[in-house]
Amino acid sequence: MKYYNTLIKYRLPLGLLLIAGGIALNVTISGFWPVFPLYFVGAILIFGHFFFGPLRLIQEHMESGNMEEAQKVIDSVKYPNLLYKPIRSVYYTLKGNIDMMNQKFDSAEINMKKGLDLGSPMKEAEGASLLQMGMLSLQKNDLRTGERYIREALRKGLHDKDSQAAAYLQMSSLMMNKREFRAAKDFFRKAKALKPSNPQIVDQIKQVEKYIARMPG
Repeated sequence: MKYYNTLIKYRLPLGLLLIAGGIALNVTISGFWPVFPLYFVGAILIFGHFFFGPLRLIQEHMESGNMEEAQKVIDSVKYPNLLYKPIRSVYYTLKGNIDMMNQKFDSAEINMKKGLDLGSPMKEAEGASLLQMGMLSLQKNDLRTGERYIREALRKGLHDKDSQAAAYLQMSSLMMNKREFRAAKDFFRKAKALKPSNPQIVDQIKQVEKYIARMPG
């Protein structure tokens, strides 16, 4: 695994080195075929760098919480349009996630929308991206767009109970603002029934529960 990650990290310079070595040997050795393997392997490494990118390294850093290294890997992708389309979608989604963590909300929205427009290779990832887009819209006080994204996220599916509960709580809040109290209570019950483990969501449920029973409907 470590060897493979090292290969991903250095495959571009290694590929260029093999091509250069092939050219040098081609000049000193008569014939093309003796050095063909160097050209072939070098071309594969260079192709892999631009077509598949270093996304494995980005995910590894994000999972370990090393956002500084994740940002460096993201910045190393100079030509994202050359990435294979499903990988390009993941690239923009990860880039948007990093922007959100850095509180660059406008950039996060742009990148996550690019990822969604390209089509996510994983449905659960698509739902999570839609939920984040909804949260971004709500932060900008665009309630109508936020509601549309969150409803779509729930339709697409969210992969964990905490995300589902967060989506239902946001929908409950939106329904309260629209004075659709019956719908607000229904969404709240769904959030509570999921029994989320995230402390922040659990606290939100406790806070909402204090007054939602007093609402009409």
